[in-house]
Amino acid sequence: MPVPFDPEIVLRRPLMAHLATQGADGPRTSPVWFLWEEGAVWMLGAEGSSSTERLMQHPACAVDIVDFDVDRGILLHLGLRGHADVLPKDPARFRRLLAKYLGPDEAQWNTWFVEQVADVENDENRFLRLVPESIFTNNVSYFRTGPDRIDP
Repeated sequence: MPVPFDPEIVLRRPLMAHLATQGADGPRTSPVWFLWEEGAVWMLGAEGSSSTERLMQHPACAVDIVDFDVDRGILLHLGLRGHADVLPKDPARFRRLLAKYLGPDEAQWNTWFVEQVADVENDENRFLRLVPESIFTNNVSYFRTGPDRIDP
C-alpha cells in the first residue's frame, strides 16, 4: 500500500531525477538535475538535444525522483506526470538550479563543467518545464525495519 509523504521533502533536495519521454524510437529516460519553483519541475535542456526534441514532438512525460539512503533506511519515491514545455532559458533561474547542486558560491563552481555542460551564457540552453498533472508519493522507509516506518 502506498504511504504518502510531503513531496517537498524530496523536491528541495539535490537529488537526481529521471525524465521519461517518448520518441519515434520508443521510450527513453534521461538523468536530470531539477529545480522545483512555481509548482513546476524545471530541468536543463538544450536546443537540439534529444530530450528537448522528443518533448517538442511528444510533450507527455514523467519525472521520477528517489531519495534512497540505505544506512538510514530511507526510501522515498516521488513520481510526477504531465506534459512538458520547452522554454527559453531564464539566466536567474538557471543559476538557482546550478546553485542547488554546485553550491551558492559561483566562484567555487567547476569552470570546465560550467563552460562545457551548464553555461549560463549559452543561448542554446533551454528549460524543460513540467507542471505536474498528477503527483504520486510512496514512503517505503520500512524496508529494513519491518512494519515500523521511518519518517524522513
